[in-house]
Amino acid sequence: MKQLILTCVIFCCGIFGVLKAENLTSPDGNLSLDFRLLEDGTPVYSLQYKGRSVIKYSEMGFLIRPDYAFDKGFRKMFVRYAETDTVWHPVLGQYRDIRDHHKEMFVMLEQPSTGWKLNIRFRLFNDGLGFRYEFPVQESLRNFSLKEEMTEFRLTGDHKAFWLPGDYDTQEYPTTTSRLSEVVSLVDSVRLEPLAAKSFTPNLAVQTPLMMKSDDGLYINIHEAALVDYPAMQLNLDDKNFCLSSHLVPDKNGIKGFIQTGSVTPWRTVIVSDDARDILASNLILNLNEPCKLEDTSWIHPVKYVGVWWEYFTGQGSTWAYTKNQDIVIGKTDYTKEIPNGTHAANTAHVKEYIDFAAKHGFDAVLVEGWNEGWEANFAYVKEHIYSFTKPYPDFDVEELHRYAAEKGVKIIMHHETTSSVADYERQMEDAFRFMADNGYDAVKTGYVGPIIPRSEYHDGQWMVNHYLRVAKMAAKYKAMVNSHEAVRPTGLCRTYPNWIAQESARGTEFESFEGNRPDHTTILPFTRLMGGPMDYTPGIFEGDLSVYGPNKAQLSTTLVKQLALYVTMYSPLQMAADLYTNYEKYPDAFRFIKDVAVDWDNTYILEAEPGDYITIARKTKGKDEWFVGGITDENSREAEIDLSFLPEGKSYEAVIYADGKKADWRTNPKDYVISTRKVTSKTVLKQRLAPSGGVAVSIRPLSR
Repeated sequence: MKQLILTCVIFCCGIFGVLKAENLTSPDGNLSLDFRLLEDGTPVYSLQYKGRSVIKYSEMGFLIRPDYAFDKGFRKMFVRYAETDTVWHPVLGQYRDIRDHHKEMFVMLEQPSTGWKLNIRFRLFNDGLGFRYEFPVQESLRNFSLKEEMTEFRLTGDHKAFWLPGDYDTQEYPTTTSRLSEVVSLVDSVRLEPLAAKSFTPNLAVQTPLMMKSDDGLYINIHEAALVDYPAMQLNLDDKNFCLSSHLVPDKNGIKGFIQTGSVTPWRTVIVSDDARDILASNLILNLNEPCKLEDTSWIHPVKYVGVWWEYFTGQGSTWAYTKNQDIVIGKTDYTKEIPNGTHAANTAHVKEYIDFAAKHGFDAVLVEGWNEGWEANFAYVKEHIYSFTKPYPDFDVEELHRYAAEKGVKIIMHHETTSSVADYERQMEDAFRFMADNGYDAVKTGYVGPIIPRSEYHDGQWMVNHYLRVAKMAAKYKAMVNSHEAVRPTGLCRTYPNWIAQESARGTEFESFEGNRPDHTTILPFTRLMGGPMDYTPGIFEGDLSVYGPNKAQLSTTLVKQLALYVTMYSPLQMAADLYTNYEKYPDAFRFIKDVAVDWDNTYILEAEPGDYITIARKTKGKDEWFVGGITDENSREAEIDLSFLPEGKSYEAVIYADGKKADWRTNPKDYVISTRKVTSKTVLKQRLAPSGGVAVSIRPLSR
């Protein structure tokens, strides 16, 4: 799993109490970090890139409940430097080999007035900075609770920002693009009820990952890595001084976190470059996570799937619930006395249709939502016990579908929707995963719609952060992969627990059927949400005119070809062909790309990128001599330049190009596309017009002899 290339460790002791700066540079010398104590003992750091300031001197530390200052009055006890250069191999990923080359500075601090100790570990990579706090075991401080983390990110100016409003429960907002100085005035207007949490400090502004661009051309991304046993970090904003400061998601009692000494915080990350492509190519967040903790990963595999899903959103009458009465039901429903409503989609015969389609077209699995008892009362805030995760509805024959799917070489993906009755889910969780193992399921989609009941926790608070990890660990015990929806945004834990194969944790395709997504949405997500890990975005919608399903349906925000390109630009080892399968049967030539495109990769090449405007990415299929390219644009038409110099020299290949037609436009003619074939080599540069909110998708294979 891990090949050691070089490890070099250098020790250096700091002199007690001396306020001199400690300096650390990145391996390539482009990034420089300064750390020092101010005269009052406040720890501060700064960051420069190629001699340009990225983060001005910013304060660090904590406020401990009820009101103890653990952010000043320190003296420096010890400093240690190290350099590490290793290569590791993800189980699934965008790269077969990932290099972890960083320099490290470890600082030991003591607060003489209390005797309390605090350590800070900095790691500087060629693509950015990671630092975390470490609480050493100590007699005078065993456990405590946090009032706030005091970490700052003092920026150099009024940067362009791509941001989501602060919210403790959801990330399912459209991204707002504005100057930092405009955020506070806009934040309340872009919060969407009933999605928004009810409790905020007045200056709580934005979530992470936060993507920014300075006027002098620096791209800066702030997030966190390895979020374990700690609340998620959001960011307050001083819009006069352009200072971001950490805001930890509390529990409902206002406590930001319960800490035991001997533990560490997540890493705070700052990825920076003068080239936007470097932001998308960064593996810094993965590198800051611990290596894989699973001894056997042979059962973890990429998945391309279809499912009983989109029909619920398109107004076709399909329902999750089994009975006619979908009002809130208090108490247990006697399904022997209920009459099926005739539109319950998760029935044996209908699921077999999807299994047949998956088998015919080479898909790995079929997702089925609405299979289990409890959907008649799927409002978690009404009662504690909602669903059974082992009892199917009467028209869903688990044993027969297990047999039928296995006969066809297809898996069924389990669905555990909790509607955030999380304590009840945890009581059933082991039985639920044992049920999966007994019936041939090796993957589950979990869901957390609504407020957390009955504990009244927030989705992004410490207790729920621990819950999501408990699910991943329980799933691993039963050799199951997890795709979590409505969970805290990812922070690279897919390296440590690679069975946590994907997450939603952002505004996905389902919103196309509500109020819609904007054309620039998917040109931003790779710079924000996807920085922490793969996303189950559920692309592949071919029918762009959603009004054919009924009134009040939004227009799809892309052309058909852009939907194809998303399989390349929106990385995930779990990819859904999300449309109704009947729509794919209407366009078999375009559907060919979805069938062909890989979901696990040997290498990735970021060819073009500008957040909010365009992205073009090429990827090499893991273990195969084939490549796929995806290019997308926002509402503006543009010409993508696809430099194929990543191909092996001296060889010829066949490129199948799926392109927007001359009249293609996401608003008026989304299904206009053309498919062409041409010979290409490493010297070829393809120039392809992209329609407004359009795209291009290319498959490249060796010429057949």
